[in-house]
Amino acid sequence: MRHLQPLGRLLTAAIVLGLAPAIAGSGKAVRIIQTNAAGDNVHVIDPATNKVVGIINDIEVPHGVTSAPDGTRIYISNESLSTLDVVDAKTLAVTKRIPLSGHPNNLQVTPNGRKVYVGIAQAPGAVDVIDTTTLTNARSVRVQGAVHNVYVTPDGKFAVAGSIPTKTISVIDTKTDEVAWSATLSAGIRPMAFLTNPDGSTRWIFVQLSDFHGVAIVDFATHEEIKRFTLPDVPGETKHTDGIQGAPAHGLAVTPDGKTLLATSKWYGELYAYSLPDLKMLGMVHVGQHPEWLTLTPDGKTAYVAAAGDNEVSVVDIKTLKETARVAVGQVPKRNGTAMLAQ
Repeated sequence: MRHLQPLGRLLTAAIVLGLAPAIAGSGKAVRIIQTNAAGDNVHVIDPATNKVVGIINDIEVPHGVTSAPDGTRIYISNESLSTLDVVDAKTLAVTKRIPLSGHPNNLQVTPNGRKVYVGIAQAPGAVDVIDTTTLTNARSVRVQGAVHNVYVTPDGKFAVAGSIPTKTISVIDTKTDEVAWSATLSAGIRPMAFLTNPDGSTRWIFVQLSDFHGVAIVDFATHEEIKRFTLPDVPGETKHTDGIQGAPAHGLAVTPDGKTLLATSKWYGELYAYSLPDLKMLGMVHVGQHPEWLTLTPDGKTAYVAAAGDNEVSVVDIKTLKETARVAVGQVPKRNGTAMLAQ
């Protein structure tokens, strides 16, 4: 799982019990958190109704979003101030801004909630490690190149950062906060997602690359690219090449059961689905202009795709690959995530 899926054990329990959008008696409810890249706010969507139920204000140019596993906080990287903004989950007010070592992009929290890893998107590149107990910037880990996205593997053992300019994946051991290994691919590293082994360890890293309309696969054990495939063209549809910022495909997710890979296409405004691990194409669905990111409900049944060109979020039933709703949000919605928030 990914994109706030770092809710780890809590979300795993939710999946096992089949309880969505809320866990009975827990005082928590599932929310889709959608940042707006050309605005100063973040929208909170209730997946039970597909309505906006809250707005986080006073964060100009919010980028990535993740949340505390206990449901008390939302963490958002603030591009305008180069801070990690801490948001109270109940009041949706910013309670603290933690200075970062440089201009941030995406971020993710560990499954135990003790650290937030923030990608620093300016040279020479780093991953800042935020201590969530003290709410301080505890360390800045130097990596190979400015970081676009950073993720935590589902087992919580590694933070995985991707650099566009150096085309490098840097894998950080979350116990030591040292780089364990790195791999350089043929183009800039864009979104990533993970397939796990039966024991929960990481098997593959799925990677979208600059100027490539498809997905590459890196074997986590050997650190080598083992396969890549191209997303098919869509007959009769116009290929949208303007404003894609070198990323014809930009959005990945693996369903919680590990059986389906989802990938977005900015060229065609489509969401593609592939079975795992055989990578057979299951189908596609149109999700709007410039889909930039996607996140899934904890039960793995529904995808929320940020259509940046439409200022909307497309809601897709994964089993049928049908769009079931559109939710109007702010200006140029990009990164989003799923959170289990205290109510």
